[in-house]
Amino acid sequence: MRLRNIPGSKETIAASDYVVQEPETHKGTWGQLFGDEQPVQIEVGMGKGRFIMDMARLHPDRNFVGIEMYDSVLLRAVQKRELLEEDLPNLYFIRMDARNLPDVFEKGEVDKIYLNFSDPWPKERHAKRRLTSRRFLERYDKILAPEGTVEFKTDNRPLFEFSLEEVKEAGWVLDASTFDLHHDAKLMEGNVMTEYEEKFSRAGNPIHKMIIHR
Repeated sequence: MRLRNIPGSKETIAASDYVVQEPETHKGTWGQLFGDEQPVQIEVGMGKGRFIMDMARLHPDRNFVGIEMYDSVLLRAVQKRELLEEDLPNLYFIRMDARNLPDVFEKGEVDKIYLNFSDPWPKERHAKRRLTSRRFLERYDKILAPEGTVEFKTDNRPLFEFSLEEVKEAGWVLDASTFDLHHDAKLMEGNVMTEYEEKFSRAGNPIHKMIIHR
């Protein structure tokens, strides 16, 4: 997926106090960066950041890290955060490729991983790039706490079915799943929507969700 380059995006991101510039230096010490030892939760592929900013606002007892690999998208999240009226000391952003997660977080350092409306990479030869593929599950296993979980939401049914199969083949445990989140009262408890979720559900598209652990 090619995204339009926005002039000045790299410079803005590099100068932002909200973006951790050398995340590898904080491996194993994220609590020191946040100034406390609250559980660390991350969103991989945070897009423009609405979900993780809402989560940080609703859960001040948790620390959040939003991860995005595209400068032009991360720029929008930074700009959105700059417009917030309140401070969110429990939230930072990282510009990085998710394949490098084990270089940034220590084993057991992450309490939960959120995957929201990830790129489906529909061509079979690109299956390994899907954030719910076995290769990525292996990476998550290297950073998750013993009782850590992964939560995945999408409106793409083929991707969701692929993900369910990958979970099984990788030996992970499926804690909960639904093909129609917004009509599942239990899984909807405390649900925080993303921009895509709001858009797709308004159009009548069912939202799929699963929660898994190692």
